[in-house]
Amino acid sequence: MKAADQLIGDTEGMKRLIADRGYDADCIRAALRRQNTIPVIPGRKNRKRAIRHDETRYKERWRVEAMFCRLKDFRRVATRYDKLARNYRSAVMLAAAVAFWL
Repeated sequence: MKAADQLIGDTEGMKRLIADRGYDADCIRAALRRQNTIPVIPGRKNRKRAIRHDETRYKERWRVEAMFCRLKDFRRVATRYDKLARNYRSAVMLAAAVAFWL
C-alpha cells in the first residue's frame, strides 16, 4: 500500500480502477472517488461492512495477470538485467510487442 498514493496520482481521467483485495482501504477508495474514478475493488473477508463492487468488470482483471505472465516468459524482463530504468522500460516494450503483436 506504500505505492498506492503514487499509483492513484497516475489515474487522473480514468473511469475505473480494477484492483485486488490488497488495495481495499477506505483512504484509497476516497482518493479514487475524488478523481471521479470508480473503484472496482472487492472488500476483504474480515471487513465489518461489506463492500459492493462490479463483479463482471472485476472478472476482466485476469487480462492484466495474463499480460504479466507473458512478459515474465522473457528472461531479460523477468530478472531485470538492465541497470537503467529507461533500458528496462524499452526491454518491456519490446517484449510486449513480440508477445502480443507478432
